Amino acid sequence: MVVEYIRYRIAPEQTDAFVQAYTAAGVPLLASPNCLSYEVSRCSEEPDHFIVRIVWDSADGHLSGFRKSPEFQRFFTLVRPFFEGIQEMRHYEPVAGRGRS
Repeated sequence: MVVEYIRYRIAPEQTDAFVQAYTAAGVPLLASPNCLSYEVSRCSEEPDHFIVRIVWDSADGHLSGFRKSPEFQRFFTLVRPFFEGIQEMRHYEPVAGRGRS
């Protein structure tokens, strides 16, 4: 498993459209067998900052599986207008953490 984090800075007049785009983009994301989950979070202190967190089965599943699939084309069409706002896009491997169940 690998977690992709994408940090965005979105102009205030585009934030509603950004959230709507990622809500719609969730359909092709979750249709991919390589995507395990995703979440979009907005910064409380700086509301023009967002983080998209996508959990993939593997980096290869993301880069070679999803990105070469028809689902990627649908996803990319929806989120492409916001690519100029990307400040960071990287894969991370979880090394520690725990939740309550």
